[in-house]
Amino acid sequence: MFDATRPAHAPADHPKVKMGRVGVLIANLGTPDDYTYWPMRRYLNEFLSDKRVIDYPAWKWQPILQAIILTKRPFSSGAAYKSIWNHDKGESPLMTITREQTEKLRAALTARYGDTVMVDFCMRYGNPSTKSKVRQMVTEGCDRILFFPLYPQYAGATTATANDQFFRALMEEAWQPAARTVPAYFDQPAYIDALAQSVEQAYAAMDRQPDMLVCSYHGMPERYLMQGDPYHCQCAKTSRLLRERLGWDESKLISTFQSKFGPEEWLKPYTVDYVAELARQGKKNIAVIAPAFSSDCIETLEEINEEIRESFEHAGGETFTYIPCLNDQKAHIAALAAVVENNLRGWLD
Repeated sequence: MFDATRPAHAPADHPKVKMGRVGVLIANLGTPDDYTYWPMRRYLNEFLSDKRVIDYPAWKWQPILQAIILTKRPFSSGAAYKSIWNHDKGESPLMTITREQTEKLRAALTARYGDTVMVDFCMRYGNPSTKSKVRQMVTEGCDRILFFPLYPQYAGATTATANDQFFRALMEEAWQPAARTVPAYFDQPAYIDALAQSVEQAYAAMDRQPDMLVCSYHGMPERYLMQGDPYHCQCAKTSRLLRERLGWDESKLISTFQSKFGPEEWLKPYTVDYVAELARQGKKNIAVIAPAFSSDCIETLEEINEEIRESFEHAGGETFTYIPCLNDQKAHIAALAAVVENNLRGWLD
């Protein structure tokens, strides 16, 4: 345990402080505290007011958000959350899984570094907040913090906004810790191998091999790509590396994009439409994986495994297999630990 001590050479009346630890702060998207109206509204308001997510001018967007969207969407989103809610623990699956990932990553890093490293998690939206966890780490003696957004591919609406919130939290610290942020790890061999293992394990359990593996990534407006966001390119490379690791030809794997929101054109093809077209083309047996999500959440458990499945089956599809996110699988935790260890070099060797 790290006990509070006076800094070296400090006078006797100097207050004792904890110092010398390294914090590893995992960040995920976030979750409402409950699926009822007001918790959903608070969560959606925070999420949809983020300029990284919706970049329309506030004078134009906020009246629409407050007067129209937030009067209706909490009901539909709440119903979706209710259908996947972890009722035993009173929380969303994303919260449960992120906690489990953190516990296993903590065990792996403690075995490597001892209690010099403090591992915890925060959410960009909702609780536990980034600010509260940064404050806790500083209080516990972390004079260096490695901030790790759990997004394999970089996007302004995910990685960047998580980093923004981390930097805002640092602005409120009287004695700021040194800080690093973990870059995208979409092409790291251990991550690709973990994805490939999950596909191989799923396929080995099937009586009949799927006609196609659909890699469904969260979408974004096409103009973000034109403005320089690397997300689309990193998704394409993830799919290519996964296909090469599996030893497949190009006909067996396709990249698509889900979760379209608003009137703009988003990255294509849209998953919900593409799976229906596959069924109409006679590809009646497909599998879907979501490589952009480190943890199963509303977009995978409800959107993919319910809405997108329904689109496929209504078009004549017969067998739809959703391959879960890597979650707290052993290979995934090992890959995350390797990313952390690489980014701690120079702080801890």
